[in-house]
Amino acid sequence: MALKEVIGIGALNYDVLYVVERIAGPGEEVGIIDINKAPGGSAANTIVALARLGVDTGFIGVLGNDNEGDIILNTFRKEGVDAVIKRINGCTGAAIGFIDSKGERTLYIYPGVNDELRINDIDMEFVANSKFVHMSSFVNRAQLEMLCEVATQLKESKSKLSFSPGMLCSKYELADLYTIIERSEVVFLSENELESLVSGDNYEHRASKLLDIGASIVCVTLGERGCYVVNTAAESYLVEAYPTADVVDTTGAGDAFAAGFLYGLLHSKSIYECARAGNLLASYCIRRYGSRNGLPYSLTF
Repeated sequence: MALKEVIGIGALNYDVLYVVERIAGPGEEVGIIDINKAPGGSAANTIVALARLGVDTGFIGVLGNDNEGDIILNTFRKEGVDAVIKRINGCTGAAIGFIDSKGERTLYIYPGVNDELRINDIDMEFVANSKFVHMSSFVNRAQLEMLCEVATQLKESKSKLSFSPGMLCSKYELADLYTIIERSEVVFLSENELESLVSGDNYEHRASKLLDIGASIVCVTLGERGCYVVNTAAESYLVEAYPTADVVDTTGAGDAFAAGFLYGLLHSKSIYECARAGNLLASYCIRRYGSRNGLPYSLTF
């Protein structure tokens, strides 16, 4: 079986993003300015971003036998992603988002058939034949346990693991994620995600706790302040964001950052250079509505 560079495992969603004047409060009515519809899902966004940069990618997930599932699968094919997808009766996962004038957004997630993905649906030979396996969270615990089992089985392979827990994992205890984190080459979190999972005085202290568990590299995205990266070799950097005056939508910025960072690792760059690549890719993402519309087809370090 041919070696893939990066294979993704995660929820597949069809995103519907509403551009609004502002995020409504309880009992309020606010006008909708525009509507954008496109495939999404955290790990899937990262995989598509890498595919556009010429990385040989694959993806494992589940879709419903519906129109949204067809669109997502066809998009993978157009982007050159080798997708191993289970199709079942039911609704494809959905994400409904509201984006305000500052580019900030609120998301509501409907898991749909994502809840049906199990370890028996994962072709471990396909997964293990990769340089990196990039995983992101699902809504329910059964899928978290599945990801833990994937991480456990990968211990016997040469594949490196990267993990984006996302806010959906904030409902779990940190101990629930130990199996994945201790096996991870790199863990990607926003500052808010890190704060929700790990206690500590600041993001540096919290990130160090993930290194103590076993992660080799921890990346903390800080929005307009850039990112903080640290590794077990005691290298740490606070890397400024690229100036981006025309921010319209932050949806998918963290996924784009993960793609840029992994792209750097694939090219044997330092964690500082990887962080700059992640920030650059995120800066492209937030200039357009949706998680993929702004993603470039080339990246220069």
